[in-house]
Amino acid sequence: MSRYPTAIDPAMVGEYPAYAKSGAGYFFDEVLEYRVWCHPQRGAADEFDGEDYYYAFEIYEEALEFAEQTAGAEAPLVLIRQWEWINEASPGEFIHERGERVAEWLPEWLVRGARQPGQIEAFIARGGCG
Repeated sequence: MSRYPTAIDPAMVGEYPAYAKSGAGYFFDEVLEYRVWCHPQRGAADEFDGEDYYYAFEIYEEALEFAEQTAGAEAPLVLIRQWEWINEASPGEFIHERGERVAEWLPEWLVRGARQPGQIEAFIARGGCG
C-alpha cells in the first residue's frame, strides 16, 4: 500500500504538461502523477542539451526510490488537480476559487486527504485555521 494516493489515471502519467502552478490552494481533488526533476548542472545525465527534465510515476514510493538512486535528482513532487481551491490574495484574505488548476505540491501536503464538500467554506469561516 502506498503512503500517498496513486495517480488517478495511470495511462496519463507522463502526459501532462511540464509547466504547472506551484503550491498553494490548501486542498486538492486528484493526484495526477509524481514527478522527479533531474538537473544536469547538479550531476543528472544530460538528456536534453543541459535542460532540466523529469520522470513521472504513478506511485510515490517508485518516485522516491528513483530520486534516491539518481544523481542530480530532486525529491519527488506531486502533480495535483484542483477543481476548487483557496487563493490567499494577501495574508489572511482567503478567496474560494473554482475552475481547473493544476499544480506541483510537496507530497506531504496530501496527508489531509482530498477535498470534501464544505471543507473550503469551513476553512474560510474559521479564518484559515486548521
